[in-house]
Amino acid sequence: MAAAGRRPGARGHPATGHPRGTVPRHGGPGGRGRPRRRAEERVKAAAIARNTFREATRDRALTGVLVAGVALILATQALGALALGEESRLTVDLGLSAISGFGLLVIVLVGTSLVAKEIERRTIFNLLSRPIGRPAYLLGKWLGLSSALWVVVAVLGLVVWLMLEVRGHGGYGPAVAEAAYLAGLELTVVTGLAVLFSALSTPVLSTLYTVGFYCAGQWSWDLRDFAERAPGALGVTLRVAADLVPNLPIFNMRALAAHGQVTTPFHLGLATLYALVYCGCVLALAAAAFESRDFK
Repeated sequence: MAAAGRRPGARGHPATGHPRGTVPRHGGPGGRGRPRRRAEERVKAAAIARNTFREATRDRALTGVLVAGVALILATQALGALALGEESRLTVDLGLSAISGFGLLVIVLVGTSLVAKEIERRTIFNLLSRPIGRPAYLLGKWLGLSSALWVVVAVLGLVVWLMLEVRGHGGYGPAVAEAAYLAGLELTVVTGLAVLFSALSTPVLSTLYTVGFYCAGQWSWDLRDFAERAPGALGVTLRVAADLVPNLPIFNMRALAAHGQVTTPFHLGLATLYALVYCGCVLALAAAAFESRDFK
């Protein structure tokens, strides 16, 4: 008799109203909910990245740094007479150094206060009160400032190439483009560190930490050599420090580019992969620490 009360096609299944008979909707938490939320987070991160890029490119500091970089590269024309036949080498060396140096200056002037400035102005409360996750917020900040830095790298790299082209050394083009690309990757890594420190400390401390990690990263190979020679706890400490700081020499191809030489595709791929992995780890750490931070 009980079986006769069941609906056709419902043999062997509990009644619809029974808790065990309920089936979660495909679009719920176990179905399409997670992909949809991830897509929404990506859209929000992209929106924050656009706003950050717009603010960074409108910042007078970035404009001033860009003008100063172009002026320094053009000044190499006047130094050509003192280079004793090494005009092209001087142009490439100074031009690529200007890309890295002025890019770091942009990070210090803009990036180290990227999050801290909004915390001090209390505008971050308006942003985080919206359905925006803190990881998406930090990711958007990093993407926006990194995009602005890539514009600086592209402009200064183009100026270097034009200077070489005017002097009849256009063959340096591939080497300059490759070295500028690696310099852009280096600045992208340092931007990730700036976002991390900006989210956790004041602008002054963030600047000190970012510059400190940048300098230590430039000497990371020396740190490893010292770690191998140092005894006991000192060697272990130096080895850990060398593993934590970014391996920035992997992005330095100025010496090769100054001679018109290029690196291998394997090195380019390895440097790109390293930059992505390091930035991913730094941003994940920043997101975890930022999630637990209580704004009052």
